[in-house]
Amino acid sequence: MSILNPRPGRTSTSGLERAVDEALLSEAVIDDGDLGGRRANLRAAVGTLARKPGFVLALVFTIFVVLTAFVPSWFAGHDPYATSPSDRLLSPSLSHPFGTDEIGRDLWSRVVHGSALTIKATIIALAIAIVAGLTLGVVSGFFGGIVDALIMRAVDVLLAIPSLLFALAIVTALGFGTVPVAIAVGIGIIPGFARTTRAEVLRVKTLPYVEAARAGGASWLRVLVRHVLPNSWGPVAVLAVLDTGVAIIAIASLSFLGFGAAPPAAEWGTLISAGRNFLITAPWVPLLPGLFVAAVVLSLNHISKTFQELAR
Repeated sequence: MSILNPRPGRTSTSGLERAVDEALLSEAVIDDGDLGGRRANLRAAVGTLARKPGFVLALVFTIFVVLTAFVPSWFAGHDPYATSPSDRLLSPSLSHPFGTDEIGRDLWSRVVHGSALTIKATIIALAIAIVAGLTLGVVSGFFGGIVDALIMRAVDVLLAIPSLLFALAIVTALGFGTVPVAIAVGIGIIPGFARTTRAEVLRVKTLPYVEAARAGGASWLRVLVRHVLPNSWGPVAVLAVLDTGVAIIAIASLSFLGFGAAPPAAEWGTLISAGRNFLITAPWVPLLPGLFVAAVVLSLNHISKTFQELAR
């Protein structure tokens, strides 16, 4: 039985019925070919990325850092809190790859164990920013009108405030500690996610397959979940990778200023702050943790840039 003539005993349909039937057929074709097309695109994208040595190196290093956050004992052979005054300020060696600090603690172990605090705080910050930013962006872009105007004006006000300054004001109100710092940084980067999501939703909701789904009788909720959100996620994912580096820098900066975990916690910003007094006599104490943080952020930026180039 033809989908364009579903009722037996009739040789023709009205213009309205024919339009609806054609829209249903269009949506069915989109649904059937969507999965296979996405798999083919994914395989092609993975093949392209695998041929980029810079991207592979950045990805491997990023995975290593994430692993150190959850299983630091796999990568550090010393107790990060064990002191040894006789080994104070030792230069980097095979037994101490990053040297030791002013009271003989192994710096490499402290950097590795510090990943847990910084990376987990970054995950909390990104979760807050993505959930809140996606919600605001989807509501603003999908419904439009006065809702869009109100949300975007509020977002514009937040964008006018430097994110680090905004986070500093929030953490001052919330108090010191890793979790307050994570919450403050997450709130500070919400506007970027809201703006990006809104722009993508505005673009996707005018595409032909969305109009076909609506013409076929699909509810707005189905259109949003089935068509708009999956096809709006790409730029948001790229922004999430980029803002991971931004969040790490912001969390390390607030910890450097003394708003993070209290000593002897081995947070990255705290390590750099404690080592700045030995910049002349033992420069490895602040520089090596700082270079480690810089390598993490640069790796994330390179991954994000590669994804952007791939999407073009």
